[in-house]
Amino acid sequence: MASALIYLFAVLAVAAVVYLLATLVFGRGEELSPLPPGSTPTRLPPADIEGSDVRALRFQQVLRGYKASEVDWALERLAGEIDELHGRIAVLERQLDVAGEQLQESRSARGDDAEG
Repeated sequence: MASALIYLFAVLAVAAVVYLLATLVFGRGEELSPLPPGSTPTRLPPADIEGSDVRALRFQQVLRGYKASEVDWALERLAGEIDELHGRIAVLERQLDVAGEQLQESRSARGDDAEG
């Protein structure tokens, strides 16, 4: 019984070593070539982020996925851009409402003048 457990342990150890070596040599199937140490593909323009900028966004890959600090930075930038755009939309909608009210007032004033 002891020799069977030793044999099983040896097989598992060899399988783990082969798996680790294969993972290090072949990676996880990513299509991008590895980056030089210290560099990052994470780039966004300083302002006016467009959909194509987000689609072209790439993150540095590390042992367990993407580098979390880069993903957090990109998400924060995108969230700020979305907040700014919503603010612009709100201002424009208010301006449109004011212009619509002014147009109605001028039309009603002209209608009163035409009747009198």
